[in-house]
Amino acid sequence: MEKAHEKDVLEFVREQANKETLRFITCGSVDDGKSTLIGRLLYESKNIFDDQLQSLESDSRRYGTQGEKMDMALLVDGLQAEREQGITIDVAYRFFATEKRRFIVADTPGHEQYTRNMATGASTADVAVILIDARKGVLVQTRRHSRIAAMMGIKHVVLAVNKMDLVEFNQNAFDGIVADYKAFAKDLGFDGMQAIPLSGLDGDNVVERTERLSWYDGPSLIGYLETVDAKRSAEREAFRMPVQYVNRPNLDFRGFSGRIAEGTVRPGNKVRVLPSGVRASVKAVHVGFDEVEMADLQTSVTITLNEEVDASRGDVLVADEAPAEVADQFEARLLWMGEHAMSPGRQYLMKQACREVTATITGIKYREDVNTGGHLAAKTLELNEIATVDISTSSPLVFEPYGTNRILGSFILIDKLTFETVGAGMIDFALRRASNIHWQALELDRAARAGIKHQKPRCIWFTGLSGSGKSTIADLLEKRLHAEGKHTYILDGDNVRHGLNRDLGFTEADRVENVRRVAEVARLMVDAGLIVLVSFISPYRNERRMARDLFAEGEFVEVFVDTPLEECERRDVKGLYAKARRGELKNFTGVDSDYEPPLAPEVHLHTMRTELVDCVTNVIQTLS
Repeated sequence: MEKAHEKDVLEFVREQANKETLRFITCGSVDDGKSTLIGRLLYESKNIFDDQLQSLESDSRRYGTQGEKMDMALLVDGLQAEREQGITIDVAYRFFATEKRRFIVADTPGHEQYTRNMATGASTADVAVILIDARKGVLVQTRRHSRIAAMMGIKHVVLAVNKMDLVEFNQNAFDGIVADYKAFAKDLGFDGMQAIPLSGLDGDNVVERTERLSWYDGPSLIGYLETVDAKRSAEREAFRMPVQYVNRPNLDFRGFSGRIAEGTVRPGNKVRVLPSGVRASVKAVHVGFDEVEMADLQTSVTITLNEEVDASRGDVLVADEAPAEVADQFEARLLWMGEHAMSPGRQYLMKQACREVTATITGIKYREDVNTGGHLAAKTLELNEIATVDISTSSPLVFEPYGTNRILGSFILIDKLTFETVGAGMIDFALRRASNIHWQALELDRAARAGIKHQKPRCIWFTGLSGSGKSTIADLLEKRLHAEGKHTYILDGDNVRHGLNRDLGFTEADRVENVRRVAEVARLMVDAGLIVLVSFISPYRNERRMARDLFAEGEFVEVFVDTPLEECERRDVKGLYAKARRGELKNFTGVDSDYEPPLAPEVHLHTMRTELVDCVTNVIQTLS
């Protein structure tokens, strides 16, 4: 009896393993019934265990919103905050299976505040089920989620018009919503769209057709999901595998481990390591501990090569006959997910495949209107806004357009200070100039230029509030250095705004660009062998860190001129604080714009208790 049971279990496991898996996402506006629909799918497909059913009955009495009925939404709303508020906050992934297919469904939040979580769920989905409340029709968040789904490369869409029971299963209501949505989505690039009327609460058209929707002659939701062909063919694509790990369990084995992002690989295939371009041939392909004759898309493998090559994490193995592109400047579509606005010129960490680099958004081409798809001018991006931008990276990336390859064409941006994910992007193409611009080799370097001046080049960066004494101390310091025969130059915030930065205002975005330009000029001056003194408020830690990263170790000296705000206002030599207090001067640091003090400056000057001459001496001592 036990052997027969064991045989049945093994047979069931083999049967499930051979089924195709479809990943789909439910999205749309708030309270469209996404969680309820998924709960109904799980219930009707008999994918709920007895203990889950008992828990659901108990939770329905405590948190439910359906009276005596079971609240299906509670099957996927797992967080206590979600159950108490009746909303979805996080992405909930659930697995279920039917006789024809296995499914992984991502239930995503409808609230605008949690749009970033919806984007996370959409990034791996094959199909988007976009729910619309039959009473409300197409809403702003419906449009935003649709654009994000299209942006993430989803080609198959189900327009699920839910809560038909609340409009008495009226066909005209359904037809009107479908017409509105088709007019909106005609330019989004979906390959196919199936409109389905249903009731997630009662189960109409979820698994089986019902009499109450007899006028509808299309498939049920499950019927569509079981038959839609959303699989991509690996045979059509060239091999791509980002190297995640160099596998060296012993001295006799060296392999490159990763997940195949495109195509297939076999022993004997010619490959190329990018970005270096070194060629080699595949010796063996390992899946787990076994050697295989072929591995395809999404398979985790370890590949050994016949030739010894220099490759590490972040490099990409590609088919030799069809290599990917390499560039360091791109046009990309970007969904901004940060609480603070994005500012061009600010540096972020960029993660693409298995590689991490520093990236800068060099410009915003346009922001998209989520309702019309129109192009709007923008200098910054706020939370949940979508834009087309230019991005520059600190080192070349191996990439393909997102429409061709989701793995090599996608990236996230991370704040360098907080390590929060602030943006998700899709690469469209490399900027043509990126492949045409190369570093010119020059005979003389900074050591030679500094040697003739008999000095060590430095960037001395003074930061502090307006009126703190930055320019005064920098001026005195330059006099001392000049008297000692040093070659110097001062970049003062006010003076630079008369020329180089005369086109910039005082918004956060302009302040970021202000510091970026000056930091680049200072870097060139240090390269020329000079000691450059930079006197800028430079209120944000992120930008000061960006400036520091441009210089070699020991070349950047941060000097924090620490003067209390009250004292700076008392001095107010230029009358700026008074204007700011009267509302005549917007975005003034210390009044209506923040200043972020340095956390670990090389020199910390307290001007209230230290004479100016002694402040200068402190800086000199640090330099020596």
